[in-house]
Amino acid sequence: MAVEPDDHGLGRSRGGLTTKPHLAVEQGQKPMSIVITAGQRGDSPQFEPVLKAICVPRVGPGRVRADKAYTSRKNRGSYGG
Repeated sequence: MAVEPDDHGLGRSRGGLTTKPHLAVEQGQKPMSIVITAGQRGDSPQFEPVLKAICVPRVGPGRVRADKAYTSRKNRGSYGG
């Protein structure tokens, strides 16, 4: 069985090949950042790469809302949640 390289965003499960998009959007739901991973990869580790791809000039801290899959202690601590 061939193994896909990490940067291909393809994974194998019982259902076949899978891909998972991790997306950040602004309040109007316009995309700001996306990271594609293999479907079996965890959600929480992708939180930081998705946010690091966003550059919005602002004064003071921002606010992040996320799905419960991203609520690890590390994510909440790093981003003021």
